[in-house]
Amino acid sequence: MEVHNMARKYINWEKTGKNLQILRADNISLRRYVCYELNYDKGDCSGDCDNCKYDMDTNISRTELAKIFNVSDSVIFNWENGITPVDLEDMLFYCQLAEVTLDDIVVYD
Repeated sequence: MEVHNMARKYINWEKTGKNLQILRADNISLRRYVCYELNYDKGDCSGDCDNCKYDMDTNISRTELAKIFNVSDSVIFNWENGITPVDLEDMLFYCQLAEVTLDDIVVYD
């Protein structure tokens, strides 16, 4: 490893937040997880996403995602607008739910 060629990377939270918005709007894995978590306990979910009565093509609201992360809507808004950085645990959980890697979401300057 050549130490002199290494440079510190800085996360561009505004662009990273835009990627989170895109995932919330268009990621079927995330949609299925959120739908299941919000509806199973109410008896509204069979677990069969292919024959679900909920529309899997619609995006997830900030309110729905906030419930999954146990935060307020404003926290999700702040993440998606680059106002507040997402902590590592939440970012890793987000990646797991959406079935993507950190490199798919995080944008560096």
